[in-house]
Amino acid sequence: MKKPVLVILAAGMGSRYGGLKQMDPVDEQGHKIIDFSIYDAKQAGFETVIFIIKKEMEQDFKECVGNPISRHMEVKYVFQDITDVPDDFTIPEGRVKPWGTTHALMCCKDVIDGPFMVINSDDYYGKNGYRAMYEFLSSNEDDEKCRYAMVGYELGKTLTEKGSVTRGVCERDEAGFLKKIVEQKMIVKTKEGAAYSEDDGTTFIPVDVKTPVSMNMWGFGKSVMPAFEKALQRFFKEDVAKNPLKAECLIPTEVDVLLREDVATVRVLSSSDQWFGVTYKEDKPFVEASIKKLKEAGAYPEILWE
Repeated sequence: MKKPVLVILAAGMGSRYGGLKQMDPVDEQGHKIIDFSIYDAKQAGFETVIFIIKKEMEQDFKECVGNPISRHMEVKYVFQDITDVPDDFTIPEGRVKPWGTTHALMCCKDVIDGPFMVINSDDYYGKNGYRAMYEFLSSNEDDEKCRYAMVGYELGKTLTEKGSVTRGVCERDEAGFLKKIVEQKMIVKTKEGAAYSEDDGTTFIPVDVKTPVSMNMWGFGKSVMPAFEKALQRFFKEDVAKNPLKAECLIPTEVDVLLREDVATVRVLSSSDQWFGVTYKEDKPFVEASIKKLKEAGAYPEILWE
């Protein structure tokens, strides 16, 4: 069985944040969130990391992130490009937004030949998720079905007071497998806990803060590639026509399709860790304070890799 590798989604535009948040330091030593993620992954057993980035950010990204990490892990790069579309597809005029996380993963199809873990570049996940996922990917293989996994976080531990968020809201069965996942937009923190809106904020529906959600921490086998390729074919033929400037082909949505087609199972690996990230610039002070507390508690050295 091949050794699992780590794939990091780092091509996002950071539109709500207002810049390339992947390269923004979160401590006095100049570490980025992505540095802590890779450090935790390395400790869990991962030895290779694949960065999905935009070609135009290659030089800056390598200098800021990739080159320092390459002293500790094998590093590979793939590029997500808006022009990477089917031959018979015409890119809508005015489209600048990438095609989504499923499209990003398909950019890796020529460099992935075994199990892999997927994370966002701007999310802090905590150590437990990497350990659980590495163990799963190292001990589970496809049989009559594709055997995948995700790390679930309590919704209440993934919210920000600075604005709304989008989360993959999950429903599990009694055995701990994912039954359903819905990409729910406009989830907000409230005095009572949390709520989401389906009408652009006119009304809000309460949701339990203990509800498990996906933060894009997935574990897949190579078998997911043909399934996602099929999903992208449908996406470019149907979904973009409905929303030409903003439609995205997202991993949670396509995983839900695989579940409904009964071709895959997804084990929900729970994490008790506190998630945090920089969805908005106003989130940064909280992230900096959280990292400082983790260092003071001994979770990380002042300078990683020393």
